[in-house]
Amino acid sequence: MRLASGVWVSAYLTRLRLADIPAFVVARGDETAGAVLIKLNTLDGNAKAFQRSFDMMTGERTWMVLADGIEQDVDMSIAKQRSFDSDLWVIEVEDRQGRTLLDEDGLS
Repeated sequence: MRLASGVWVSAYLTRLRLADIPAFVVARGDETAGAVLIKLNTLDGNAKAFQRSFDMMTGERTWMVLADGIEQDVDMSIAKQRSFDSDLWVIEVEDRQGRTLLDEDGLS
């Protein structure tokens, strides 16, 4: 059973807040089944976008890099994703150290 997207986003934002990592919702997706995309803004003109992927070999969900580079290029990649998925959540994390917490237990 999968956790509803809105619940996952709320829990993720709480974890980031507890770690003093600023984050905000850029695009609100479907509360129940919307995919989630995380943009990491390192505040130096660069960014990364992460999306969840299903690993067919292990059956686990993992985070993979969708786009990496100049922030404007990453934003264009995210806009392209949103153009064909109106249910997509986009969360922007701002951290100079590059922390997203996506590697922590419970966030896959």
